[in-house]
Amino acid sequence: MPLVKTDMNRTSELAHFLRNRRERITPAQAGLPEAGRRRTPGLRRGEVAMLAGVSLEWYTFLEQGRAIHVSAEVLESLAVALQMDDAERRHMFLLAHRQPPPEKPVPQSKVSPVLQRFLDELGLSPACAMDVRMTIVAWNAAMYVLSGDLSQCSERERNLLWITFASAEFRRMKGDQWEEHARRTVAQFRADYARHVDDPWWGELVAALSEASEEFRAYWARHDVMDYSQAHKIMLHPTVGELTFDYVAFQPLEAADLQIAIHIPRDDGVTKARIRQLMEPRVGL
Repeated sequence: MPLVKTDMNRTSELAHFLRNRRERITPAQAGLPEAGRRRTPGLRRGEVAMLAGVSLEWYTFLEQGRAIHVSAEVLESLAVALQMDDAERRHMFLLAHRQPPPEKPVPQSKVSPVLQRFLDELGLSPACAMDVRMTIVAWNAAMYVLSGDLSQCSERERNLLWITFASAEFRRMKGDQWEEHARRTVAQFRADYARHVDDPWWGELVAALSEASEEFRAYWARHDVMDYSQAHKIMLHPTVGELTFDYVAFQPLEAADLQIAIHIPRDDGVTKARIRQLMEPRVGL
């Protein structure tokens, strides 16, 4: 049985792939009227060009396998016009650019039931989940007694960077550690910002904090970047006094755009007893 010869030329492969996907989509699926009798299945080249916002001549060259440069923006437009799924979009980018498409993480507004159960099982260790914008999206009972009912807060009021500079209560709880915390949080936010410069949300938060806080403006102007996942933290609770923690943060495999932050009470036993005292009226511990 003869072997099928495969053309591994990237431009030719890209041309075949685009033509194949074009022929799979009907005008009705693309939201276009059925204009007369069609000799070929699917969309016409001109219709794809119109949907993607490119010229017919340029798209024709692309389907002919000509060696022309295709920007990431045009590839994204073609992915939408040809209604590609994630696997098809990735394949197209690999053919055109020899690399996968840029990641576009979407902030998650909630966690899975499994992750929420994990947070709850941590018991006396205050823990939360934060999205890529450092906004808290889930927490456990121990975090509730330290931070209050975050479900009653707006999205901005649940953002760690905003809390750091806009919450007087949070600043009192951090005590002498506030300055170090603020510096690290700004530097971590700055490092993450580099991956999202095209998202206006990040710039809007920076602008709002720059207007609200002179200290934030000073830290932001330093242009420090860093990341940290472990630290020793102290909180000064107005009711039970000093609480000491070891801090650990990590990203779960099932939700890589989330960060799980856990405050583990120190081994002196005092912090655990004080958190239990705070939780007793709420959960009967």
